[in-house]
Amino acid sequence: MRNTTLIYIIKDGKYLMLNRAGKKHDLNEGKWIGVGGKAEEGETPERCAIREAYEETGLTLTKIRFRGIVYFISDEYETEYMFLYTSDEFTGELRPESDEGILEWIDIDRVDSLNIWEGDRLFFDLLKKDSAPFEMELRYEGDKLVHSEYHFI
Repeated sequence: MRNTTLIYIIKDGKYLMLNRAGKKHDLNEGKWIGVGGKAEEGETPERCAIREAYEETGLTLTKIRFRGIVYFISDEYETEYMFLYTSDEFTGELRPESDEGILEWIDIDRVDSLNIWEGDRLFFDLLKKDSAPFEMELRYEGDKLVHSEYHFI
């Protein structure tokens, strides 16, 4: 099991999304996701989210909001405890390129039309509704979502 973070940076009704085209044999290859990554030893999820956002985008997040924990369980990949955040307060200039893939501002209402994980659609719905923080379990067989459940915390 590994701890990871995922953060959606918001500006003018758009999420900053990352098309994971930068790495081969990546479980997210070809998918659109937020920015984030693995927590380092002794690093809190919040500090990890801020560090990863800066490394991948060049933006310094000045305020982040905890949205939930997503348990990503797969028959092919290591289980992840993913701490989910959003931020609409940041400084700096967006880097034109990322080693992780292609960064693009995407209208929030258009996210559903992208190639995203099936389970991500479930938490995007909660993000749009500005819900209370939640715990969500997403269980996959390959790329197919076979079980999901959540509750508010």
